[in-house]
Amino acid sequence: MDMIQSAAQAKKASITLASVSSEQKNHALKTVADYLINNIDKIVRANEEDIQRSKKENLPETLIKRLKFDGKKIRDVVDGINSLINLDDPIGKKLMATELDEALNLYKISCPIGVIGIIFESRPDALVQISTLCLKSGNAVLLKGGSEAMQTNRILAELIQKATDAAGIGTDWIHLLETRDDVNKMLKLDRYIDLLIPRGSNEFVQYIMDNSRIPVLGHADGICHCYVDKDADLEMAVDIVNDSKTQYVSVCNATETLLVHSEVANRFLPKFKEVIQESNVQLRGCENTRKIIDVTVASERDWKTEYLDYILSIKVVNSLEEAIEHINTYGSGHTDSIITENKEIAQKFMDLVDSANVFWNCSTRFSDGFRFGFGAEVGISTNKIHARGPVGLDGLTIYKYKLIGNGHIVSDYAEHRRKFTHKPIA
Repeated sequence: MDMIQSAAQAKKASITLASVSSEQKNHALKTVADYLINNIDKIVRANEEDIQRSKKENLPETLIKRLKFDGKKIRDVVDGINSLINLDDPIGKKLMATELDEALNLYKISCPIGVIGIIFESRPDALVQISTLCLKSGNAVLLKGGSEAMQTNRILAELIQKATDAAGIGTDWIHLLETRDDVNKMLKLDRYIDLLIPRGSNEFVQYIMDNSRIPVLGHADGICHCYVDKDADLEMAVDIVNDSKTQYVSVCNATETLLVHSEVANRFLPKFKEVIQESNVQLRGCENTRKIIDVTVASERDWKTEYLDYILSIKVVNSLEEAIEHINTYGSGHTDSIITENKEIAQKFMDLVDSANVFWNCSTRFSDGFRFGFGAEVGISTNKIHARGPVGLDGLTIYKYKLIGNGHIVSDYAEHRRKFTHKPIA
């Protein structure tokens, strides 16, 4: 199908989908979950084709790892769908109610954004998470996955379409795009597409932002930090930083830079190195770090780098203020964590670090829609617009104002025959 035709169909479907009841949407989601479970073998076979082809094409091992979609991962996304079913419908919520005058009432009501264009790489589970979140929030979606996952994405999109058609919602609300040319065409379709969410490399996200008039929601880099304060529990700090770095290195919420207060660096760094080396992490450090532990020298470029690999840069700082300054200078506004027993210090860190997610005594890997209870996520936003941090259901909604009167006209107020009351409605 032609790209413009797909977008036009999605736009038309989005109008109808906006008024679908919670019960019908949840029934459709349950049907999607059933179709996925009943076709696990078929999905796994398609995924194995993608993996074998990607290996022959010598694609990076980290990409192939993200590409894998086995029975366990399929059951995990189905668990996510079931969790999503149990969440409140984000549409039709009364966000504000104001009496402008007697019998003239203004309401701010949540509604879908419309048509979401999402471009993502490698991970087939993202297709399921994104499409089901869009369905629950009443949005139509155009999905462009990476060519490395072509067979898996095809079977997943086909099953989701069949499921929602069987549930009475139809198929026009979801379209799978497959060519690179489709992406370039998508960027020009501001007539049909209301929001773009790119998930990929810094260069790719920047390209999308630079080449479209459509609003873009997302983040370019995930340069996340852990700061070990002078009042930290050092055993806790070792565990948190280790998890933040090694639990899954090729994701945007993995820690890339460790900051350590100079008063505890001599005690903390040797302990930390002993543990982190079990995961074969390459450490790069500033001059003061290298006086304490034997590591490769860190350059200015390291502070600006999202490794997505078993590499960690370390800097010793002399104060909380220096740590905050470093994060706000080199960070990407994604996720940053402080480890300390000092509540006042923690509060200052959380107030002054300019990031979408600021944590105290926990791993940066918690910045995730599913872990936040959002029913998975379509991505992480470092923007300062309607959605920030993990973008789940609420991030896929906007609002409209509904004004209900009884013959009210503006001239009565302009000519002072009537006065506004502007009272909140309970």
